[in-house]
Amino acid sequence: MHWFRSFAANLRHLPCHPQWLLASHRPEAAIARLGGRILDVGCADRWVERFCGPDVDYIGLDLPLTGRGLYSARPDIFADAAILPLASASMDAIVCFEVLEHVCNPVGALAEFARVSKPGAILLLSMPFMYPIHDAPFDFQRLTEHGLKRDLDAAGFDLVTMEKTGHAVRAAGLLLSLSLVGGLYERRRWFDYLRMPFAVVAVTGVNLCALLLAWATPDWQALGSGYQLEARRR
Repeated sequence: MHWFRSFAANLRHLPCHPQWLLASHRPEAAIARLGGRILDVGCADRWVERFCGPDVDYIGLDLPLTGRGLYSARPDIFADAAILPLASASMDAIVCFEVLEHVCNPVGALAEFARVSKPGAILLLSMPFMYPIHDAPFDFQRLTEHGLKRDLDAAGFDLVTMEKTGHAVRAAGLLLSLSLVGGLYERRRWFDYLRMPFAVVAVTGVNLCALLLAWATPDWQALGSGYQLEARRR
């Protein structure tokens, strides 16, 4: 099914793709405001660096097991987010997008973020909430907005802003679309190929209906595909 996943990735911007309703997790404007020395935890292909200003000293960090194996990571440092090989109070900003759910010790990672951050340093972080297990077996937790606030406060960060990503109806539609094709990814039986056209039609219908319903109904703050936040080191 590897060829099928590669083919499907090229259709990401079409309503027949099961992740078409997924909200963007790339806060380019917030990244562009950062200055000084920036640590990108879980940097993967270093996409964050493209949005950094010319005065930024960018440092990419990733874990060898998942970074190199799953995302062809190109970090400056291979290390565990909960054991950072960096000096205390040496960073002006830290970004960590869609990574904390894959960290075995997320509380320890936030404590390390605080340790290496200068007072007043910015933390930009995002995390999925209503989203299936991915990159198994390296997917360990989901946190609500209250859980994120609790852990940030305990680590020494003051929350500046937090936004839910994705309309509630879009988040529900995303899960339904993914559930329609998830089994096709896992079970590699010959007759699953016969089911693919029906799955494509069903996913397209779910996505378009969810888009229309999201436009016609008010959002519900208790349900979303994830969270994006900005916090400041005390």
